[in-house]
Amino acid sequence: MASRSTTGSFGVDGTDLEDVKVSKDRDCPSHYIRLPNIQNPSLLSGLAYCIASCSMILVNKFVLSGYGFSAGIFLMLYQNIVSVAIVSTLSLSGVIQTEPLTWKLIKVWLPVNIIFVGMLITSMFSLKYINVAMLTILKNVANVLTASGETYFFKKQHDRQVWISLMLMIISAIAGGVTDLSFHPVGYTWQFFNCLLTAAYSLTLRHVMDSAKQATKSGNLNELSMVLLNNVLSLPSGIILVLGFNEVEYLLETPLLRTPMFWLVITASGVLGLAISFTSMWFLRQTSATTYSLVGSLNKIPLSIVGILLFKVRTSMENSISILFGLLAGVFFARAKLRGSSQSS
Repeated sequence: MASRSTTGSFGVDGTDLEDVKVSKDRDCPSHYIRLPNIQNPSLLSGLAYCIASCSMILVNKFVLSGYGFSAGIFLMLYQNIVSVAIVSTLSLSGVIQTEPLTWKLIKVWLPVNIIFVGMLITSMFSLKYINVAMLTILKNVANVLTASGETYFFKKQHDRQVWISLMLMIISAIAGGVTDLSFHPVGYTWQFFNCLLTAAYSLTLRHVMDSAKQATKSGNLNELSMVLLNNVLSLPSGIILVLGFNEVEYLLETPLLRTPMFWLVITASGVLGLAISFTSMWFLRQTSATTYSLVGSLNKIPLSIVGILLFKVRTSMENSISILFGLLAGVFFARAKLRGSSQSS
């Protein structure tokens, strides 16, 4: 999303786009979205992606912690509704191309979507309790689980630098947790489950991708189609979970839903989630999956600093060093992946 930040998209913050093999040209025919000629489109697309992904996490944190909103599942559901409304409108107006949602495609995609919903919900719950800086390095654990899963299930070999960077990520996550002045066991528990589900989503996505493409009429499944598919299928699950977790009673009592500014903020969060999908696709088309991953890792550094300053997070020298260590380990991991990719190509 990771990354995924909490978004309704594929390939953001958590999914290894290098191995999913996203096509730059095939997924967006020339007669659909036409971007103006820009002198440096790579820089602009990368900047747009960084701003969208950072803003999404900060806005969600503001809603859950700043406003004290205690209905994370409803927030996810509302963001999905916003995404479905915008993508459907653009598709019906001919601005973008999406695949028809057939029962055959839905049945193939349903296992992925169940994990996707769990990933979004656990991310919402953990973000309420954990500060943004710590969240960025704890999310690195998902990379460790994904790499281990690739080796175990798909027999993919990683070089020594990748494994060293993954070990550094684990050390930084442990050190960060031990020195975290705002440590909250509930938040850390939700984040652990989020890492498990993020890794499971990435691995399942690769397994299901070929079957999903065969279930479409065109034989392809572009990112926007996956955004629409994931968000549409998430709506019934979201409604059931809102009822199951008894969020309806809270929603009826909270004065926040009678505040226009609050609705503006959560609508903006839904738009930002979709903006990550568009900007990540644009950035990938201008550069490569490995560059995308590297920029995503570098993007966590200013996000962590802004998160600490904006939400006035209590921290210590030891915790700050652990966070910086984890962020640099993420950059080292992306560079190691980039090096491995260039050697294998």
